[in-house]
Amino acid sequence: MLTLPRWDDARVVVEPPAGGPGSWAGAPSALRVGDEVYLAYRLRRPVDEGRGYANVVARSRDGVAFTTVAVVHRDRFGGASLERPALAVTPEGRWRLYVSVATPRTKHWRVDLLEADDPGQLGEAPARTVLPGDATAGVKDPVLHFDGRRWHLWASVHPLESDEHADRMSTWYATSPDGVDWTWHGAVLAPRPGAWDARGVRVSAVLPVDGGLAFAYDGRATAAENWEERTGTATAPLLADGTFGPLTAADAPPAQSPHAPHGLRYLTAVAGRIYYEGTREDGGHELRTEVTA
Repeated sequence: MLTLPRWDDARVVVEPPAGGPGSWAGAPSALRVGDEVYLAYRLRRPVDEGRGYANVVARSRDGVAFTTVAVVHRDRFGGASLERPALAVTPEGRWRLYVSVATPRTKHWRVDLLEADDPGQLGEAPARTVLPGDATAGVKDPVLHFDGRRWHLWASVHPLESDEHADRMSTWYATSPDGVDWTWHGAVLAPRPGAWDARGVRVSAVLPVDGGLAFAYDGRATAAENWEERTGTATAPLLADGTFGPLTAADAPPAQSPHAPHGLRYLTAVAGRIYYEGTREDGGHELRTEVTA
């Protein structure tokens, strides 16, 4: 299992753009390359100030103090908002940033891909849509794993049959030979009626461990908890064909912020360290990190 946050032992990595509800720094994707940790994350303002306005790529020697190397602004995608980015490096050494983009005046989301030889070039790299979603579902917040032979992806899928229920989410699984063209294998993690994750579930972290992969995911019990999800862990079997089967959630209380409304979400991990977005006392969200065993 992945280590869940303890909160009291954390360091703040990025403060929100301003104070108060709706102002967030978080939705991180962490990657360790050599002696450095690279972090991609989202900055957001309240709804009436434009929502998610940028994705940032930064690097750090100690995993705490980060230096920005690239910024990707919402306007270049023609989107209403940006959400969690996913950072990856190909076997050939190419850097990739998968960007979640909200379609204006709808509940639809898609994922675009930026690719460059160096992480500092991602801010100007051309974009192409790799997870378009469709009229029935929006796709966002991908999490990736390369096993040395193929790419694996877990993404949040939102039904679009009505605006009232578009906050519902499940996690779907896909594979790809190149990380660009994906084959979907269907839903692998669904809400559990009567549980803390009854309204929606979203895989946020995949970490190689002995014998397979460990997963973290966040979820909510009601529509009112949208944007204030809590975090649990899960496991998934490795199948004979090299793909992964449905996830099984751990039967344990989720991790949450001590500050109402208790959001603790988008946990991501590298060896020795976790990162997550958490609700602070003034209602804003900050990006935090903790050391793990």
